[in-house]
Amino acid sequence: MNIVVVSSSKVGVKTQTATKKVVGLIQEHYPEASLTLLDLKELDIVFSDGRNYLDYTGDTGYVTETVMDADVIFIGSPTFQGSIPATLKNIFDLLPENALYHKTVAIIMTAGTPKHFLVAETQLKPILSYMKANIVPNYVFIEDKDFVLQEIVNDDVLLRLETLVENTMVLARTYREIWRQQEESYDF
Repeated sequence: MNIVVVSSSKVGVKTQTATKKVVGLIQEHYPEASLTLLDLKELDIVFSDGRNYLDYTGDTGYVTETVMDADVIFIGSPTFQGSIPATLKNIFDLLPENALYHKTVAIIMTAGTPKHFLVAETQLKPILSYMKANIVPNYVFIEDKDFVLQEIVNDDVLLRLETLVENTMVLARTYREIWRQQEESYDF
C-alpha cells in the first residue's frame, strides 16, 4: 500500500509535529507500506496555472505525482482564518478533478482554539468529496493546549491519532477488496 502524509503548512510546527507522529505510527504498525511524507514547508511549490499535473516539474511535479500514485493519504492541516491554508488548496488546484478517486483520505486538523473544530467539515471535506476521495469519517482535531515544546502531550489525542491510522488502513484495505471483487464480477 502506498501511503502519503501531507503536512500542509509553510509556517509553525504543530501540524508538522502531528503529521510526523502519524508517520511514526504508520512505520511502527505498517512497516510493509511504502510511505512518503510531503512536508510543504520543505518544498517549493508553484501556484496552479491550469496545466496538466504531469506538466509540472521540480517539487511541484514531485508532489502532484506522489499524490496521484498514493492509495492512502493523511492530510495534516492547520486552521488559518477559519479555513485551510492556501498551500493545501493549491495542491488540490494542481490536481485533476478525479485525482482522489479510489484513494482513502484521513484528516488531522490543528487549531489555536476549539472554535474552529468544524473547518474540516465545512472547508476540507467538501473539496475531498468533490475530488472523489473515500474520506475516513472521523478526523483528529488538535488544539494548541495539546502541544508543549513541539510534542503532543495529550494522551487522548495520541490515542485518537493511533485510532485514525488504524481505521484508515482498515477502510483502505476494505475498499481495495470490494473493488477487486467488483472487477472480478465483470464478464469481460
